[in-house]
Parts: sequence; structure tokens; C-alpha cells
Amino acid sequence: MQSSLPLVGNRAPDFEAEAVFDQEFIKVKLSDYIGKKYVILFFYPLDFTFVCPTEITAFSDRHADFEKLNTEILGVSVDSVFSHLAWVQTDRKSGGLGDLKYPLISDMTKSISSAYNVVIPNEGIALRGLFIIDKEGVIQHSTINNLAIGRSVDETMRTLQALQYVQENPDEVCPAGWKPGEKSMKPDPKLSKEYFAAAL
Repeated sequence: MQSSLPLVGNRAPDFEAEAVFDQEFIKVKLSDYIGKKYVILFFYPLDFTFVCPTEITAFSDRHADFEKLNTEILGVSVDSVFSHLAWVQTDRKSGGLGDLKYPLISDMTKSISSAYNVVIPNEGIALRGLFIIDKEGVIQHSTINNLAIGRSVDETMRTLQALQYVQENPDEVCPAGWKPGEKSMKPDPKLSKEYFAAAL
């Protein structure tokens, strides 16, 4: 049964599952990252499809940038680890993934997808859900796209950077489109006027 509580602002549902990484089967446990790293957890519908490889490889190509921000990426679908392995072993030019820099998790029981409220009930596959989980294990951001719409790695990176900034500067907030180096805002009726005045 799906929770009626919003996931953002609450503790990320923990899980332990099989995954493929570096062409091997491994176990991934979300709680192993708590206290150590931020986590980008993203769901995609199925292996060997069309939009999915563009997203999965885009995140892999930017993995080093996320690593610099002390962040791990985890991909999840309802496919088996054997399907994941076959897809990783397929060349990108043939619609495959090639080697990835992060694990692809198998959620054949749909327990993880259900816990994150991204399962399409009648189809048994996940929507394109993406969650940013902080080092304390709290979900700070989520986006959910329908099947035909791919996600932006740049926007995920920007949101992560904004999250890390406000966690390091708890008396500040980030306005629309904020990027590192740009002016932030004080969440105060008087002090916020400094931001608005400078923006004109």
C-alpha cells in the first residue's frame, strides 16, 4: 500500500537489493550511504527501451562531477540483474549502455518502486522518478516524469548544488534557477529586500 505522506522531507525508505556494477552482481543497501554520501536515486521503466539509455548513460558520463559533490548515483528498474548485465554488455551504438560508473539495481518484486510511490499499477513498471537523498537519509527533492519524458542531468546537478548550499548555509535560501556563485537570499521580510533590490 502506498503511503499518503509526502516523501520529500521524510526519511528515504531503506532497501537492500541485487545490482549490476562493473559487470558483476553486487548487493546495494541504501543505509550504507547514510552519514557518508548524498544519493541520487532514479527509477526508469525497462531495460532495452529508448529514452532510458539516454538518461542512464548521461548520468554515467557525469559521474565524476557528482563524485566531486560526495554523491552516489543509483539506477533502479523492475528488470532482473541478468537483463541489466546483458544491457551493460551491449555497445551504446546498438542501444546498449556499455560500462556504467554506478550500480543498476534490480527491483523485480517492485518493493522499492512501491516504497517510493512510482509504480504504474496496471503496468507493473516504474515512472521516471528521481529522488535526492541527503547524508542524513532524508529525501530533499523528487521529480516524477511520465514514460515519454527524459530527465535533465544538468537540472539534477543544479538542484543538488542548491541543496548542499542551503544545508551548509542554513540561514539562506536559493531563489529560482540559482547556481553556485550566484546570490542567495535571506528568508526574512526585511533582509530579502537586499536580494530583490540587487536583482533589479
